[in-house]
Amino acid sequence: MLKRSDVVWSLVGLGAVALSCFLLYQEIRDISLDDLADSLLAIPLSKWLLAALATAGAYYALAWYDRIAIAHLGKKISWWFITLCSFTTYALAHNIGASVFSGALVRYRAYRTKNLSPQEIGLLIVFCSFTFTLGALFAGGVVLIIRPELIHRVADVDSWLSIVIGLSLVGLVGLYVLGAWRQLKPLRIGKFNIEYPRLSIVRKQLIAGPLELACAAAIIYFALPSEANPGYLTVLGVFLASFSLALLSHAPGGLGVLEVTFLAAMPEFSTTDVLAALIVFRGFYLLLPFALSLLVVLGFEWSQWHQKRDDSLGSAEENNQ
Repeated sequence: MLKRSDVVWSLVGLGAVALSCFLLYQEIRDISLDDLADSLLAIPLSKWLLAALATAGAYYALAWYDRIAIAHLGKKISWWFITLCSFTTYALAHNIGASVFSGALVRYRAYRTKNLSPQEIGLLIVFCSFTFTLGALFAGGVVLIIRPELIHRVADVDSWLSIVIGLSLVGLVGLYVLGAWRQLKPLRIGKFNIEYPRLSIVRKQLIAGPLELACAAAIIYFALPSEANPGYLTVLGVFLASFSLALLSHAPGGLGVLEVTFLAAMPEFSTTDVLAALIVFRGFYLLLPFALSLLVVLGFEWSQWHQKRDDSLGSAEENNQ
């Protein structure tokens, strides 16, 4: 049964989608499908290949989240199993929406077959979410410090505020590293107490988190035209802002939120070019993995049913003997 909070966040997500789609419609109502098709066809094959490679890098980093969490728990599970589980989890969660599904059910079903307790699976889920948050804070802080003028694209504030925010974000990450180094008391997140991991685990978190975000932003960067392109760091900064807004809105797949934010923050590109790049992003990062993840889930459930049937037949034969 869904909790009341799940229903509330689902409604918030639907409301965010409705508002974003309305704003998006105001921006694109004069665009023809032919213009959009022309923008997609204008993307060179080499850029399509680079976008596909960036997608693979993003999902590799996401699988690394689970591997790091498993190492923190002191468990040993094959990398192939972890990779399939992680891929399926994030492909479903990105499209269906974290507030509705969050991938917890997939992880629970999969890792229970590897003898992880419900509490360990809960800690794994929280740890993976924390790795993402850590990566977003670190990447966002570094970008705001290096390119403080980027904040003007999403907010009408002074550049010095960007540096202050950036230093604060990096400072929070530094406090976490300090806590791990000094092995302070456990972090309490909801019902879970998370022990500070070893510094070797923290180091991997600080690589995996930013790597996933950097690769995801690269998909959009490669799909945008080379002419008038403000550079990768700019695209990364706008992506971090739009992705954060999408997560806060609880909109499934950030539907409408990403588009509205990018159109507002990237005025040097035509609307059709921005939309084409985001279509490439959604295709590679969201829709294709979603379709593949459904096949993985079906295969997993079939194997589990087949194994239970064999076990039942084996037990019946032993009883007959």
